[in-house]
Amino acid sequence: MNTVFITGGAGFIGSALIRLLIAESDWRIVNIDKLTYAGNLASLAAAGRDPRHVFCHHDICNRPVLDALFAEHHPDGIIHLAAESHVDRSIHSPGDFVQTNVVGTYTLLEAARTYWSGLDAAAQNAFRFHHVSTDEVFGSLGPSGRFDETTAYDPRSPYSASKAASDHLVRAWQHTYGLPTLITNCSNNYGPYQFPEKLIPLMIGNALAGKPLPIYGQGDNVRDWLYVDDHARALQRVFEKGRPGETYCIGGRNEMANLQVIDMLCDLLDRQHPASGGHRYADLKTFVADRPGHDQRYAIDAGKIHRELGWLPLETFASGIEKTVAWYLENTEWTSQVQSGAYRQWIDQNYNQR
Repeated sequence: MNTVFITGGAGFIGSALIRLLIAESDWRIVNIDKLTYAGNLASLAAAGRDPRHVFCHHDICNRPVLDALFAEHHPDGIIHLAAESHVDRSIHSPGDFVQTNVVGTYTLLEAARTYWSGLDAAAQNAFRFHHVSTDEVFGSLGPSGRFDETTAYDPRSPYSASKAASDHLVRAWQHTYGLPTLITNCSNNYGPYQFPEKLIPLMIGNALAGKPLPIYGQGDNVRDWLYVDDHARALQRVFEKGRPGETYCIGGRNEMANLQVIDMLCDLLDRQHPASGGHRYADLKTFVADRPGHDQRYAIDAGKIHRELGWLPLETFASGIEKTVAWYLENTEWTSQVQSGAYRQWIDQNYNQR
């Protein structure tokens, strides 16, 4: 049975990927996660208790631990998702982002290179180091155009700068040492199990609690929205079929202004969970001062991954957001544990931990 290391597997995208691989592949998964505030083992659901999933509560900045894990599990590849990822937090605490996203990626690359160098030729050729990144490394677009794999880097926030640095490290290790690497740059993800600091779950939670729905600036900042399960399928496809040394941009073909997203959420909630007292959720919209350095527009040209690997998103924004709202309404226990902080103490005894 082939083994893959997934870093950050208790996070939003990582847990979606693990649920997919357990359900639809034969991979044995070693999930390496530090369990920072955004890591939640409850997000793995039943997949996390499958015997093919091994959870390792460790920090990717700890080189001796990584070396021991490589020696014990002999992975056939790595999908690296562990990262600090929230722009607002990066503005207030940039050092955390440099440590995890830059130093952590460097440490993992070096541990992987040492392990890979000791493999036979066939195993070296088959090995993959897949680094999962963001479209935010490309900066901000005007009213037209899209990011693709040839777009120059122009990061604007501490978060995007730290991810740009990690992308460059991965490419350097491929070019200098021959380590077989892959990079994916994705657009904004949404869907079940997303930590409520992000736009969509924040707005759902605030609306249900009768709290204001804060909207930066005029709400006209545009993002390309990608349903998280579509992203997980793309990551599996790139990891298994992508060409070493290549980059693939992954987008949902769903450009929406933030205000449009919030209006759609309010309409869905009005239909699926009408507020008491007869008011509409849109009445809670509140415009607030814009975020410093707020990028105006992101959009992805995902033509390369479609042409070369046959991937396309299955969800439109309309279908994905309806599924998302329904999930949050049906999973209030998960949401309440996150909001109260109870999830921080929750580790199911059935998990196989190292």
